[in-house]
Amino acid sequence: MPEQQDAADEDADRWLVVGGRRWRRQDPELPDDAAQRLLSHLGRGRSGVKSASAAGEDPAASRRRVDLAKHGLGERGTPWWEQDAGQRRARWEEALSDLDALDD
Repeated sequence: MPEQQDAADEDADRWLVVGGRRWRRQDPELPDDAAQRLLSHLGRGRSGVKSASAAGEDPAASRRRVDLAKHGLGERGTPWWEQDAGQRRARWEEALSDLDALDD
């Protein structure tokens, strides 16, 4: 029975269930400053998708921002629990670099 509890706890750390749909949680090893920057980019991207769609424009650039932010957060791509610490750090640093470049 303890093994089942361990698996359930591990699953709860990795997944969030909303309305019966399972969503990957963000990497818990993200430093707070990196997480806040990625979440800011995610919010800006989502807002841009909504604005562009409402205006009948192509939201591709904003969708790219959302995708990069979600990869950086560990919500997309290789699951963060399958990466070592160096790979995880490289993932969020690369995402932030790419996201910051979008603003240049």
